[in-house]
Amino acid sequence: MAPKQGKPRVSRNPELIRGIGKYSRSKMYHKRAKKAPKFYPADDVKKPLANKRKPKPTKLRASITPGSVLIILAGRFKGKRVVFLKQLPSGLLLVTGPFKFNGVPLRHVNQSYVIGTSTKVNISGVNVEKFDDKYFAKESEMKKKKGETEFFEEKKEEKKSLPQEKKDNQKAVDTPLIKSIEAVPELKAYLGSRFSLRAGMKPHELVF
Repeated sequence: MAPKQGKPRVSRNPELIRGIGKYSRSKMYHKRAKKAPKFYPADDVKKPLANKRKPKPTKLRASITPGSVLIILAGRFKGKRVVFLKQLPSGLLLVTGPFKFNGVPLRHVNQSYVIGTSTKVNISGVNVEKFDDKYFAKESEMKKKKGETEFFEEKKEEKKSLPQEKKDNQKAVDTPLIKSIEAVPELKAYLGSRFSLRAGMKPHELVF
């Protein structure tokens, strides 16, 4: 029995004369590359652009150096003076009150929301190697997991009961720092006072 013969193959490049096609090889290659797909997605699929830029560490202002006293300009501790300890990998600043003097615990703040002063504290005896962005990320993750009702119900309890680990870390940082501060006359009172603008004060003329 003779094999079935299929449909004759139709060339996409018809021959003008034997051995010579109508289109060149490069032309045929481009025609194949531009062939339209048979199916299209129902919704537009956004493809993320490749980010080839390497992240650069945030540059600190010249007025912000380890041991500098900063004034917080926004948030819960607005107007409080704090001691700058180090810059975290994310670019945020690690600061502390100390807590005993003005109620400001170990926090990370953006340098855009602080004013650097000329006052400095000796922090040579303070060890802050263990503190990084992950140390503060734990708190934010826990708050996200809680529902609204649970969050507001436990908000009062959180103020009363601070984890023992946090208390120990705060004490370890503040103890040597307090010794350095108490060795300088009037520095303790300076850190304990709140900064505020009064009538007649011109911010652009103030020297910190």
